[in-house]
Formats: sequence, C-alpha cells, structure tokens
Amino acid sequence: MRGKDYMAVLRAVTEVMGEAIHIVDASGKTILYNEAMAQLEKISVEDALGKPFRQVFGNIPESESTLYQALVNRQEIRNKQQTYLNIYGKQVTTINTTIPIIVDDRVVAAMEVARDITELKDMSDKILSLQDSISAGSRDESLDAKAGAAVGAEPGTVRTGPGGIRQYHFSDIIGEDPGFLQAVDRAMRATTNTASVFIYGETGTGKELFAQSIHYGGKRQNKPFLAQNCAAIPESLLEGILFGTEKGGFTGAVDRAGLFEQANGGTLLLDEVSAMPYELQSKLLRVLQEKYIRRVGGSKDILVDVRIIATVNETPQELIERGALRPDLYYRLNVIGITLPPLRERRGDIPILADRFIKKYNDEYEREIWMIAEPALEKLKNYSYPGNVRELENIIMSAVSMAEEEHVLTERDIMLQQEYHESHSRVSEFSQEGESLAEYLAGIEQSVIRQYLTSNGGNVTKTAKDLGMLRQNLQHKLKKYEIV
Repeated sequence: MRGKDYMAVLRAVTEVMGEAIHIVDASGKTILYNEAMAQLEKISVEDALGKPFRQVFGNIPESESTLYQALVNRQEIRNKQQTYLNIYGKQVTTINTTIPIIVDDRVVAAMEVARDITELKDMSDKILSLQDSISAGSRDESLDAKAGAAVGAEPGTVRTGPGGIRQYHFSDIIGEDPGFLQAVDRAMRATTNTASVFIYGETGTGKELFAQSIHYGGKRQNKPFLAQNCAAIPESLLEGILFGTEKGGFTGAVDRAGLFEQANGGTLLLDEVSAMPYELQSKLLRVLQEKYIRRVGGSKDILVDVRIIATVNETPQELIERGALRPDLYYRLNVIGITLPPLRERRGDIPILADRFIKKYNDEYEREIWMIAEPALEKLKNYSYPGNVRELENIIMSAVSMAEEEHVLTERDIMLQQEYHESHSRVSEFSQEGESLAEYLAGIEQSVIRQYLTSNGGNVTKTAKDLGMLRQNLQHKLKKYEIV
C-alpha cells in the first residue's frame, strides 16, 4: 500500500471514530485534520490542512502549545486544558491529549486528540461568579445580623440569603420518628463546633437541609455557605472550581478564586463527594490536613478556614469497596457522622409531612385542602418511596394542584410514580409480545427517566441527582432513548 493510500485509510478511520484529531509532521505541517476537530475549533479543514500549525494557531505561545512540546521536547501531555483564540478570533476551550510519534528514536509526527468543553467552561465560570456573589452577600449580611435578630423572625418562616436563595434551619426539619430524631440531635450538637461532617442518606432524604441547618445554627451562620455537587461538573473543571486558577497555569487561565477561598470563614458543602476523581480526593485530603490551598497553576499557599460538610447517597462501605471513595478521606471527613433514615423506615412521619406539604401548596396554588381521606392516607403509608421525602412532596404537590374535591384529598388524587404502574403493565406485554429481557428492562428504565425528568421540569442535573447517577451517564441515556 502506498503512503497516499495509508493516509486515505487513516483519514477514514479518524472520521469514523468521531474524535477530534490533529496530526502534524516533524516540520510542524498539518497532515491530518479531521472534520470533528474542524467543528471543535470552528475553522474549516482547508484552513489547517497542509499549513504549519504555528501559522494557524499563532495565538498560542510556544511554551503553552501542546503540539510544539510534543514535537520539540518529545513531551507526552494528557488531559491538558487549553483556552485559546482560533484563526477567526473565537475563544475555544478544550481538553487535549497530545503525544509525539517516535520511529527509530526520531520524532516523525505529533498527534493531538481534543474534546470541546467551551460550554462547560462557561458554565463553571458562571458557577464561580454566582458563588462569589453569594459569599460576598453573606459577608454583607453579617453586618446586619444584630438588627435582624432584634426583629425576631418567627421559627419556621421562610428565610432567604443573598440572591433570594432559600436558607434552611432546624425549624424546617419535620419528623417524630426516634431514629430520625437521633440524626437531628447529632446535627444540632454539630453546631457547637467546626469539625467536618459526613452525611449519608438516600436521594431525597434531606441532606442539604441538614447541612444548611448545621451551618445556620452555628457560629458561622453569618459567614458564607456554598454548595457544589461534585457529580455535576466534569473532573477536568472541578479542581479549578474548588481551588481556583492562576494566570499562566494553563492556556487561557485567569486569576480566579475557587470555592474554598470564597467560603473562607464559612462552610462548603460537597454534595456527592464520592463522584470526585480519586486524585482530586487526595488533594482535598491534603487541604483538610494542612489548612491551605494552592490554585491550579499557582505556587502560592493560601490559608483557608472552611468547614466541610460532605454528603453521599450510597453507604460509605459500598463506595470504599468499589474504589469510589478514598478510605483516608472518609475517615478525615467522618469526624461527625450522620445517617438519615429513608422514609420507608419512618412511615409514622408520613402524615405529619403530608400535612406540612398540603399547607405549603395550598398557599402556592390558592387551594383550601383541609384533610386527607383515610384511604388516601393508607395509600401513602403503604408506598415504598424510592425518592423519599422529596418524592412524597411531589406526590402531594400534584394532588393539591389537581384535587377533585374542594377540601379533601381522596385516594384518586394520590398518583404514585407513573413508572410503578407502567412496570406492571409491561410485565404482561413482556409475556405476550415475547420481547427480550434487555428490551423489557430498557423500557422500564426509559419510563423511570421520563417520569423523573418531567417531575423536575426538564432539569437534567436535578434528575441525575434524584436517580443517583452521573449527569454524563444520564445525558447518554437521554440520547440513547431519544428523550430530548
């Protein structure tokens, strides 16, 4: 096969792969630039092919160019973030893996594989800007704390922080179950100190409610309370969000404080901490031990005083056994451990919770529901609640908004999870239509995803959290089932 034929085969392979690929020869001339890379960098294949890459991407300094480092220094670079201007002046942010291709100890080419994270980078910048405004607002609010206390707001009234964000306190926690009250007691005692807190509870059990109550019930109540879902941000951006970035740390990096600096003096909630990459968990452990952070790309140690509250929705033992959670990080975080029981283990609290939700949605929907009929209440008590208290609230919200009787919720008003009924109907379909088990289970999975996505108003991040899965995995399934 001739060299020309080899190149044709290589081009076809790279197009089928779907990865964004750029290959230059030893002189730096682009010999392969596929369509995926052209779309990523917002330029045409013709603008790059056959031209020296330094001519096309002259905005990137040689010291920061991954292709240059691979060609000249034989340096292999993996998962490197770059933000740069393309030939048309449009800013692009990518994660690159670049390797030198060496034959007989000669560098004959360099290959770069890239992934576009421009939108994700914009999202992370917005997260940090929003959190910065929240923490700044918390500092401003502390000046008015004494005046607010003099007003004497009643327990249970809605309190909001900077930006109108709802603040939760212990008066918002409802329940009389003995096991649940033990968790509340541990949380209340946690307000007397600043030790790290580790909260385990299934999805919908109220982990953030407890975390906020600990913060706003303690000495740091007038300092920032910031929260970050570790599963909602790609690992390539999460480190910069947590620890900040230093100009020059990577191409396009700017001086920006991360959540640790923004939450200084206050509390940082790390939701789904087990979704954090293992290597980043090690850096978090070091921050907890040393009490200082170093921005990504920086060399300066910055002292921080931040209380960490971490949450998981699977048992720590399971997470540790499968390698999702570092044991040493768990032991460091679990100074005060709190386990929240699922709703199915505190069924006696269902009537109390239902009554509170009825009052809430009476106000919201301008209804006058006074009570729940006994058959309806029994229906609620006998349900398993995979979504826990959050699911009960959604059921009551739907019932109040659609109630047929003017003052009473009846059994007909209580609509449990749609997929619960669909799964039973699909059992007969499975036996009658002869579909495979894989098709049957896929149908149930699709129904569950649709139901949660609908109840969350199309919010993918919240739906992924409710389903206990990574956002990226949910997006894959949404595409697979052509849901959105």
